[in-house]
Amino acid sequence: MPLHITLKAGERVVIGGAALRNGGSSTELWIENEVPVLREPDVIAPGAARTPCERVYLALELAYVDPIRSAEHLAAYRALSAEVTAAAPSCGPHLEAIDAHVCAGRLFRALRRTRDLLRHEREILSRVP
Repeated sequence: MPLHITLKAGERVVIGGAALRNGGSSTELWIENEVPVLREPDVIAPGAARTPCERVYLALELAYVDPIRSAEHLAAYRALSAEVTAAAPSCGPHLEAIDAHVCAGRLFRALRRTRDLLRHEREILSRVP
């Protein structure tokens, strides 16, 4: 079954590693094969990943959209996850849930689950004076 997405004017999407931007009007796309797809709100640009958990998300994002270098990105994800767990043990349960998806090869679901980690990190950082 094809994936159907509607892009607003000017909205961006990454499909199979290609970054695309919609033109001046709404567009509908049907993706008819298995390929990584990330809509603009789900993308963190490399220069925009400022916090440790955002870097965890970025490593997973790159593993998802760049299957050729996936092993390299997953190694970075594992190293970053270990650092986050050591610095903030309360992130451990979130990272364990994410890792369950990674180990099962479900990188998109791992990315979705990482949103909870990012919310948790924001909560932690909001308490820092």
